[in-house]
Amino acid sequence: VAFLVAYHQNKQLIGEKGLLPCKLYLQNVKKYFKGKINLDALSYAPTIIWFLDWSDMDSILDYLSLFGLAASAFVLITGCANMVLMSVLWVLYLSLVNVGQIWYSFGWESQLLETGFLGIFLCPLWTLSRLPRRTPPSSIVIWGFRWLIFRIMLGAGLIKIRGDRCWRELTCMDYHYETQPVPNPIAYFMHRSPWWFHQFETLVNHFIELVVPFFLFLGQRMCIVHGLLQILFQVLLIISGNLSFLNWLTIVPSIACFDDVSLGFLFSPRRGGVKERVAQMQLKEAAGERLPLGCYVRKVVNISFGLLIAYLSIPVVVNLLDSRQVMNTSFNPLRIVNTYGAFGSITKERTEVVLQGTSSLDPSDPAAVWEEYDFKCKPGDLKKRPCFITPYHYRLDWLMWFAAFQTYEQNEWIIHLAGKLLAQEEETLSLMATNPFAGRAPPRWIRGEHFKYKFSRPGGKHASEGRWWIRKRIGPYFPPVNLQGLKKFYEDRNWPYPVRD
Repeated sequence: VAFLVAYHQNKQLIGEKGLLPCKLYLQNVKKYFKGKINLDALSYAPTIIWFLDWSDMDSILDYLSLFGLAASAFVLITGCANMVLMSVLWVLYLSLVNVGQIWYSFGWESQLLETGFLGIFLCPLWTLSRLPRRTPPSSIVIWGFRWLIFRIMLGAGLIKIRGDRCWRELTCMDYHYETQPVPNPIAYFMHRSPWWFHQFETLVNHFIELVVPFFLFLGQRMCIVHGLLQILFQVLLIISGNLSFLNWLTIVPSIACFDDVSLGFLFSPRRGGVKERVAQMQLKEAAGERLPLGCYVRKVVNISFGLLIAYLSIPVVVNLLDSRQVMNTSFNPLRIVNTYGAFGSITKERTEVVLQGTSSLDPSDPAAVWEEYDFKCKPGDLKKRPCFITPYHYRLDWLMWFAAFQTYEQNEWIIHLAGKLLAQEEETLSLMATNPFAGRAPPRWIRGEHFKYKFSRPGGKHASEGRWWIRKRIGPYFPPVNLQGLKKFYEDRNWPYPVRD
């Protein structure tokens, strides 16, 4: 899914004519390190793109995404993987994340990289077999996954308790469904739950994130209970919000909480099946069958892996214990062990930036007709039903949520977006749900308007008119701009000047 999102959106976001071109970003990094691609530059932005030809960055981004998409689809469909294949997947996605800038600044990107790194050591070195002989998953790797889910959940719980007081007062869920980045239709109805139910939800959240993680260390039965509760919790989050692939991904390390006995029901007991072959392998191991040299080398590799995870976990644990805890941060450039957390603070009101265009010569003319651009998934059109897209992810829609409670000066890319809409660039328009100027001349002016959005009441007046949302104008977000007026703005930032397709 991550590679599919990258293939569909990277060119528009970080490509040659992207909103934040990655070639420009790498050139700035190279310039900062005295114009050389040295160890410092590689440590700052680890990516194989450093060693490729930048003359056609769009093709590079496409090839990386497609190669990753093909390799990950192979693993998913066949159930076969080895260390080489998993390492390639990890390097490919690391290369995209480290040039993705703000579009890849979310916690689930680091979480996918950490999960993928652990996955490398779960697999045999060369063999592509669903049940490789002599390379059973090491308990060190299994505990690596358990350590990951422990940090994910405890980090999320602590950041809430230390952050917004509404988590301590049990009132955060009164707002969350309406103000989360990309609500879905179920959130529309969940928002209207009674106050006591929202308080109960918050208490359950605290229990799952602050208490349940310690079940991991209370024996195998409690470890299985932990896995069940965490998976159920993630399924509930998937149902109630569009948090990209975050919750789907969080289920993965939870699987490490189960043992062979508890997972046995998933496999057929037929003769020659997986269960029988595992039993035969375990009998040979118990009989003291002589192991080849490679198995001992593998044990050394696993111990080295465990020591690496322990060492890289030191700043992460210090951060967890710190009252000024930081969430979704990496303390190493390869993002092998990271800090996590979500919704440390809750916005109490939902604001949205609505982009509008007009063909009028004078944007100040009261008679000017302003037409709105609609995004793929974020709230805009009041009658548009909230979407359900998880685990897919619209990166632009997500960043528009952040931009709405900041200023356009803090999000200069939004002016870049306005310029591309003025030029009607096809690549950029593919990120939008609608183009009100399709089939006619491009708009002369684009402006950003700031609105406060609220869910309509189910069964109420606005809902009966087909409206999912009601809104009230706050004021201008950025003033009307035209293509000619943005020329200096683009030149100062070395952005490619939009050209009408």
